[in-house]
Amino acid sequence: MNPATPLAPEQLWRRCDPETLGFADTRELEELPGGLGQQRAEEAMRFGLRLVQPGYNVFVLGEPGTGRHATVWRVLQALAADGPVPPDLCYVHNFGEPRHPKLLRLPAGVGGRLRGAMQAFVKALEQTLSAALAAEDHVDRVNRLREGNRQQEESALKALAEGARSAGLGLMRTTDGLVVAPQQDGEAMPAEVYQALPEAERTRLEGAVRQWSESLEERVQGFPAARRTMIEALDRAVCEALKPALSQLLAGPRRQFAEQPAVCAFLDAVERDVLETRGVWLDADEDSGVSEEEDEGLDSRYLVNLLVDNGDLHGAPLVEEDNPGFGNLIGRIEHTVRMGQMVTGAGLIRAGALHRAQGGYLVLDANRLLGQPYAWEGLKRALRSRELRLEPPAEAQDWSGTVTLEPEPVPSQLKVVLIGDREAYYLLENQDPDFQDLFKIAADFEDELFRDAAGEAGYSRLVATLGRQCGLRPFDAPAVAHLIERAARLAEDSHHLSLHTRSLADLMREADLVAADDRVAIVGLPQVRQALALRRARGDRYARKLREAMLDGTLVLPTAGEACGQVNALVVVDGAGESFGHAARVSAAAWAGEGDMVDIERETDLGGSIHSKGVMILSAFLASRYGRRRKLSLSASLTFEQSYHPVEGDSASLAELCALLSAIGQVPIRQCLAVTGAINQLGEVQAIGGVNEKIEGFFDLCEARGLAPGQGVVVPHANVRHLMLASRVLEAVREGRFQVHAVGHVDEAIALLTGLPSGRGDPRGVTAPGSVEDKIVRALAVMAEAHGGGHGDGGGRDRHPL
Repeated sequence: MNPATPLAPEQLWRRCDPETLGFADTRELEELPGGLGQQRAEEAMRFGLRLVQPGYNVFVLGEPGTGRHATVWRVLQALAADGPVPPDLCYVHNFGEPRHPKLLRLPAGVGGRLRGAMQAFVKALEQTLSAALAAEDHVDRVNRLREGNRQQEESALKALAEGARSAGLGLMRTTDGLVVAPQQDGEAMPAEVYQALPEAERTRLEGAVRQWSESLEERVQGFPAARRTMIEALDRAVCEALKPALSQLLAGPRRQFAEQPAVCAFLDAVERDVLETRGVWLDADEDSGVSEEEDEGLDSRYLVNLLVDNGDLHGAPLVEEDNPGFGNLIGRIEHTVRMGQMVTGAGLIRAGALHRAQGGYLVLDANRLLGQPYAWEGLKRALRSRELRLEPPAEAQDWSGTVTLEPEPVPSQLKVVLIGDREAYYLLENQDPDFQDLFKIAADFEDELFRDAAGEAGYSRLVATLGRQCGLRPFDAPAVAHLIERAARLAEDSHHLSLHTRSLADLMREADLVAADDRVAIVGLPQVRQALALRRARGDRYARKLREAMLDGTLVLPTAGEACGQVNALVVVDGAGESFGHAARVSAAAWAGEGDMVDIERETDLGGSIHSKGVMILSAFLASRYGRRRKLSLSASLTFEQSYHPVEGDSASLAELCALLSAIGQVPIRQCLAVTGAINQLGEVQAIGGVNEKIEGFFDLCEARGLAPGQGVVVPHANVRHLMLASRVLEAVREGRFQVHAVGHVDEAIALLTGLPSGRGDPRGVTAPGSVEDKIVRALAVMAEAHGGGHGDGGGRDRHPL
């Protein structure tokens, strides 16, 4: 290809002929049965999900917006529908070790019935106990026991009182209890009467008081033992009264869950606990100081915490956790305040996504997961141990003094599907040694589809499928053809189609709204183009401001005339949702020196590593071409003019080399041309990204100033297949008002930019007179003579030796 001959319009845009699509509008097309172009990734997913061995979890990687989530969900829904329903998961109080609640794994639906049965049990328990204790035979028995004890005490005291009365004494009740004292007329003898008695009588009374007081003490000391015997008898009576009622209350649940040994064992433990704690229940019934909070604590011991209810499932569970924090993923143990203290129990255990997905599938966003503290480590621990342990992160345990639980772990059997970008996948692969053991299957989603007749037909069905899923109007064939062309542009390759379905669906929605405004029933080509124009208008503020600065001279970027050492380079900038291209002025200066190449961007910390690599390659090219016979006595500098932001990438290295060659040979560069392309050490021009946006950015500037003859761009020949230019550029090219040149070597580019033959010398170093090469060789000879062949160290932190 002769670079002097501009590319033809048909080379700048690969058209999709609506006539070849074979339909009038998308109503005639069937929906896609699966994801377009993702058969390989789907097969990888199915393969990994069928393997039951540990570690065969799946990481779905690919670019966001390529339909990963929809495809994963569709595949998993089909697998889950054919899977068995897993058991319910319940936690109940462990009466032997309260800090270790017991796990009950019950057939699906049984857990819900057990929870309801125990709620009914707790609700009826207090009334049942009260009724049993209010039964006539029990009340009579209690009264007999209490009356017998009372009569026994009264009989003993009565006999004592009669004996003391014969000695002139009586039993008196004081604040200190019963005492023996002298008596007169049935009352305590007044002190003055007692003092008036003869001394002998007082002596007799004092001796009698001592004697009968000792007898009283002996009698009273036997009362507590008798009362204890009575209390024990009362307790046995209560137990014997409650046990039949309690057994009858539990008879229904025992029959209902007779085939569940774990439930039967729990019901037996409940019965024993109610009988063992009957004193607390009786205190609560008698309103003797037991608070409602304590009463609620008693009730909760017998309730069932239905952690996971699979009663309504008709297959394996399919769970997606949108916020995969540690607690949402692993589960958590809550606490409540009771009697001024933080307490917890089996009823405060909360399920995580891993619990709900047991026996099925769990879908997580890898990037969100990695952004949550402790969540990734918690997931790995669960997958590695194949059990779910509810415990706070180790870091939380260090400072929390709150007593918590250690529930019985849940045996874990599930498949985890992580959806993430390639950066997340390779980060885990390189940095986490456990990753490959736990996620053995990678389902890599395609970003592009090969563009042939089958590819265009499949893409048409994708448009039809998305339209129906989104409830949009039908799209006619010309509209679909333009969407196919745009997909090739998004892929940056006219031979491929982008599979970014999110972007396609967004554009279709916007075109559908335009169709609604136009009051048409079918979305056509005008509506698609209008939607694209509106999108471009919404996101072009930054591009417009840059262009205005160039038009008013704030940013110096000529598009006419000639200048030495100055080239218009093309760059791409990410705007508000849309990337755009614009031109940036690259300038070079050259002088006799020690062979240093000063990268001003690098010196000022504005140049990235890839840009610096490009400058070093440029230095190597110059040294290889012009320094074979003698050391170059040349120093030079390169910079992006009026650039105050970081510069990265090597797509400007062709422009930088041309500017440098122009500066060395003092060969003027045509400013009506802009350049993009990377080079290697041999001077070969290599492909770059964003070629369409770059061309359109320079075109818009030229058009705003008024297109002039000769204006155009120089791009790598390797990028020709990537060209899918906007219609405004195509129209100008057809009319001869703008040109696109493709080059494969720097010699072709410099010839285009200068209008002179490159004049590349033969192996003997002979160059064509008046050529660019001739001027450069002569200039280098002058520099060598001016420098006197001297040698310096040429040092410098960011200087690249020529």
